[in-house]
Parts: sequence; C-alpha cells; structure tokens
Amino acid sequence: MILKDNSLSPLNGLVLAGGRSTRMGTDKDRIKWHGKEQRYYAADLLRGFCEEVFISCRPEQVKDIYADYKALPDSFLNMGPLGGILSALRAQRAYAWLVVACDLPLLDERSLQFLIAHRAAEKIATTYQSPFDGLPEPLITIWEPGSYPVLLQFLGEGITCPRKVLINSNTLVLETDNDAALMNVNTPEDAEKAKNLMNR
Repeated sequence: MILKDNSLSPLNGLVLAGGRSTRMGTDKDRIKWHGKEQRYYAADLLRGFCEEVFISCRPEQVKDIYADYKALPDSFLNMGPLGGILSALRAQRAYAWLVVACDLPLLDERSLQFLIAHRAAEKIATTYQSPFDGLPEPLITIWEPGSYPVLLQFLGEGITCPRKVLINSNTLVLETDNDAALMNVNTPEDAEKAKNLMNR
C-alpha cells in the first residue's frame, strides 16, 4: 500500500469501459480474463490504491453496472477515452484520477504502485512510455486536477486524442519494467497473444 503524501491531491480511480469494441467484435470490458468481467477486475485492482473507484461508461450502460460498483457516465459525449477522462475531472475537480483502460488484462499491482510512487503533482499527468511505440500511454495515467483546463483547451482546438495532450504538455513519462502490463488488447489476435502470455 502507498503511504499518502499530504501535499498531493487525493486520488480516485477510473476504469474506462465505454468503448464500443468494434475491432474486438465483443465487449472488451466484459471479457473474463481473471474469472470476472474485466471492468470489475480492473476496478478491484484500483481499490487498493484509490479513495474511490468508478467505472466510466456511456449513459445507456449505467443500468448494466453491478450495484456494488460506482458508475460514472460520460458528460462529454462521443469523444472516446477523452470524454471519460474529462467527465471524471469535471465530476470531482479537487481529485487526481488514476485512469486505466478495460483492455489491459495483464495490468498488475506493481505497475500501479510504481506509477503512484513516482507521481509528479506539479505536472498535468504521470504516465508510462509505451514499450510498443515509445509514446506516452494515456490509458494508464494519473491525471492531476490541473489537467482539466489543459484538456479543455486542447478540446477547444479540436484535439480529442489524450496521447497528443500528453506529448504536448508538461507530463512525467516513466519507463516500465513489465511490458506486458501495458499491452492493449483490441483485436482477437491481441487476445490470443495475451492468453499465451498468461499461460506462461
């Protein structure tokens, strides 16, 4: 468990589960990699590190979220991951948000712990460098409260890609020692690779 630094804004967790999973052909957040739907597995993983954990979803998905989990419907609509991130920052402005995607089946506690331990509150975000393309990975990132006006500014310029925000802003980018933890599973082919890694 992480010791709290009182100079930091409190930290909530957000599981992004509002995507339409068109490339996978089935809802990624409902795949049971670890014996339960991935959105709930990821939420449980975050609970050890965050004050509250929410599942980000489209408004019509709220009724499908189990009652013992907190749903956070998008208030910024049809923007993909950025809509979920902005909706969370708007909902609780004093909080930082540890955001993870629902398509990271190999995400582990150690990777979350390292990210939190190296959190830089003076920057807009703390994130990992993707081992797959060398760019910041926006979907396992701590977004500080100060990122909200920055994200809105980019949105006003027509930019809805969180990665572009990270690249062009004051961001701390960390290297991981566990590449698999950052592996996005977006297609059936990716799913096969993930299964093979889990079986090793």
